[in-house]
Amino acid sequence: MYATIAFILLGLVVLVGGLILREWAWRLRRMKGRLRDLEGEEHRMFAFLHDLGSAIESDTTVKALSRMIVDGIDKVVTARGGAIYYLSDDGQHLVPMYVSENCPPLIGVPVEILKRAERDARVLESHVRLAKVGVGDGILGHSLTVGEAIRVPDVKNHDSFRDAFINYSGDVSALVAPLRHAGKDLGVLAVARLHEDGPFSGNDFAVFRSVAEQSSFAIGNANIHREAHEKRAFESELKTARDVQHVLLPQGDPVIAGYRVSGTNLPARIISGDYYDYVTVGEERHGIAIADVSGKGVAAGLLMAMCRSVLRSAAYGEDSPAKVLSTVNRQLFPDIREDMFISMSYSVLHPNGGRVVMARAGHDPALLYRRRAGTVEFLKPPGLAVGIDAGDVFERVTRDFEITLQSGDCLLLYTDGVKEAVDAKEEEFGAKRLSDVFLAAAPMGAEEILASVQRELKAFTGESRQMDDITLVAIEKR
Repeated sequence: MYATIAFILLGLVVLVGGLILREWAWRLRRMKGRLRDLEGEEHRMFAFLHDLGSAIESDTTVKALSRMIVDGIDKVVTARGGAIYYLSDDGQHLVPMYVSENCPPLIGVPVEILKRAERDARVLESHVRLAKVGVGDGILGHSLTVGEAIRVPDVKNHDSFRDAFINYSGDVSALVAPLRHAGKDLGVLAVARLHEDGPFSGNDFAVFRSVAEQSSFAIGNANIHREAHEKRAFESELKTARDVQHVLLPQGDPVIAGYRVSGTNLPARIISGDYYDYVTVGEERHGIAIADVSGKGVAAGLLMAMCRSVLRSAAYGEDSPAKVLSTVNRQLFPDIREDMFISMSYSVLHPNGGRVVMARAGHDPALLYRRRAGTVEFLKPPGLAVGIDAGDVFERVTRDFEITLQSGDCLLLYTDGVKEAVDAKEEEFGAKRLSDVFLAAAPMGAEEILASVQRELKAFTGESRQMDDITLVAIEKR
């Protein structure tokens, strides 16, 4: 009897032991499977990070980098699909950059779009891929607003979709994270699964959040790299434009019988809005122009080039500077922006008797040095700046003004960058100081006038930045 009981107990022990062993074997297989899944996820994660690092170091476009990030995270967490949205320039919307092919909708759809989609399924697809999202709308806007990654088990029941005009009906779960770099919001990254694919695990969420952080860093650095590249390209283009503009300025001082002429241009930026030129008017008659385009930079430089071309075309054979400036004004007026204008002075030098005829279109008064009297005066003939009036008023106001230079007399033409130069105390160089420098240097001739003015400007401004273009033309009667 005892033997039978012992046998039964032994059988029970064997049976229970077998069941326990089967349970542990099942658990072991499950743990091995989970370990393989984790190893696979880890392998995919490292592959993704490697590709991301390579993309940072290359000239990958925003579109290509976005595609790589979305497709990469889809593989890492085995999502059905994903999308990346970037913040618009005005900061009011999230704009889709890339939505993967099989990605379930991550945004709500207006009722009217759903009705149209019943007739044409492409309407819904187009809406999902192109529609902007308000920064506070839906799960994407919610993640951006709260500033952290979120796990949404059932998208349609999320509070952000409780709107009668925006519907969401799919059985979808999602992971969403804001993209932020250097304290600046960049956009939103999201992945999604259908409920039939199973939920995202806590480990999936942790991995996704880490990938979103790495993606933010990659996108931010790509933006910095692209901006630096664009800046270098722009600076290269500006330098090319500067070289072209330099060719448009006189390459040397002209040889004019009875006169000595010297000019220079000192741009405040790469491109100058100032201009001076020497033109041949006719037999032994020469024109000298100086101009200042309002504003600085590329726009001013382009307008300067146009002005030069028109003036050269109008000057030949015309002894009246006022008529030449009138032609320049009529031809340029239609193409000058309302906030721009050109101040100009144009003079014609005649070989006999030192006769100089000039016209002033709103430009700074020329300085005239009389050697015999040892005095300096400002010449202020009337005139309206180019580009302010279509022509009638300009031509009534702008008139020729004639002077006669004696041996040793000098004229100084300049742009307002000279008298408006400032020192460290914000004090301007001024017309009076310019007149004094001119009076002291004029007896020594045209070249010394330019050298003295530049020397005194440098001494006055010191290390202060040059704020405006500076152009000088000195004319000496020999």
